Amino acid sequence: MNQTLTIAFDGKRAANNRTGLGNYSRHIIGLLAKFFPSNRYVIFLTKPNKNEQLRKILEQNPKIEIVLPKSGIWKKLSSLWRVFGISKEIAEYENLIYHGLSNELPLTIKKTNAKSIVTIHDLIFLKFPKYYNFFDRKIYAYKFRMACENADKIIAVSECTKRDIVEIFKISSDKIKVIYQGCDRVFKTEISDDVLRSVKRKYNLPDKFLLNVGSIEERKNAVLIVKALPYLKEKLPLVIVGKRTKYTLEIERAAENLGVNNLLHIFDRVPFEDLAPIYHLAEVFIYPSRYEGFGIPIIEAINCGVPVVAATGSCLEEAGGPDCQYVNPDDETALATAIEKFLYDKEFCKKSVEQSKKYVQRFSEDNQAKQLMECYQLI
Repeated sequence: MNQTLTIAFDGKRAANNRTGLGNYSRHIIGLLAKFFPSNRYVIFLTKPNKNEQLRKILEQNPKIEIVLPKSGIWKKLSSLWRVFGISKEIAEYENLIYHGLSNELPLTIKKTNAKSIVTIHDLIFLKFPKYYNFFDRKIYAYKFRMACENADKIIAVSECTKRDIVEIFKISSDKIKVIYQGCDRVFKTEISDDVLRSVKRKYNLPDKFLLNVGSIEERKNAVLIVKALPYLKEKLPLVIVGKRTKYTLEIERAAENLGVNNLLHIFDRVPFEDLAPIYHLAEVFIYPSRYEGFGIPIIEAINCGVPVVAATGSCLEEAGGPDCQYVNPDDETALATAIEKFLYDKEFCKKSVEQSKKYVQRFSEDNQAKQLMECYQLI
């Protein structure tokens, strides 16, 4: 376990995505640099980094190397460099392990001497094709399948995702290791009353509110929460934090048709540092997504001490554990009942939060770092 490794990462998402795959990529890079500082770490970027969160990781770990396209042609065609041209730079390293953090590997990875691992987050585009356009589905299917076939090892972020990889791509289960995602340590840190008051004032948040966090898209199913609002005895506001999309209009129309548009508050582009305080201020966190690869917002909410109601049908029970509540993603009355159970049964709510916090300890940083390193050392 003491062997020094050279581990390289595809840094596209770490540098370019503010949430989701970007958070996962930055989390893994920072995690390994923290727990195994003796290793050599390399990040392949298509362009100089402008991401503030990644910049902080690099400042804390100045030994991490950044590799950019060297030739003029690949600088101009940087997206293609990730797919084809990058193999020349990879080949310059001896005994390199290349980790594709976001479902992809260079198509030319087999032309190098590097070992490779790919993290597959989900195959939702194949399980629910209606949420994706035809060309995106075809491109994703090709890239993901080739990554799974070419990789020496596959990391799946849940047992649900592992089953999908085996079923759809016909990959041997022995090649796949489930390593659950964790969440940023900021969600496990106490927050002062001054900070809570400041964030509440900044967004003019209600004194009591329900919360949903995540990209605002049809699959995430936030409209179910809006439909549940009229069934609640107490007309609690709903705060949605996420990037606005066309689906946002559907949510707003539903709220207007049901006469609850005055209860709906949608916040786009919320800075990362404000997320944990918003979680702490919420009464109940609701995640009614129809399908997820894992469900990090559930873990974030639990670590912030907020009770969780999520949807059945994918992997959310894996994320939240047995003491959260789960409802059918099409049953707004069941959702309203679950919300009120937390609101009015204080003993039940307290026990749910306490037991859920114990459950999510399995997603701790040290567990994740240890499992990742074991995976690297076995290929």
